Amino acid sequence: MAETVGWLADKLGIMELKIYHMREQAARPDATAAFRAACEGRLAVLRLQRDDLAAELTRLLADIASGAVVPKIYRQFKMYNEPQYRPRLKKRGRS
Repeated sequence: MAETVGWLADKLGIMELKIYHMREQAARPDATAAFRAACEGRLAVLRLQRDDLAAELTRLLADIASGAVVPKIYRQFKMYNEPQYRPRLKKRGRS
């Protein structure tokens, strides 16, 4: 399993936003019946995808709680704005 708790939570948040906005489109009174039906179909797919992600997150959290999975922590080592990582530039002589 390559996904992390953070990645899954982020994707779930994005899916909820998509569902919210697709639901708005499906309820538009000025839209055609065909458009609203297409939105309802997409809404069903989005809900299925959301439910799959939620189930995966639930499994991952259960595996972490039971000790079956130990999440790795990756530290970030940023080198910008750190003077010790900057090369010393040679001063240009004037001719």
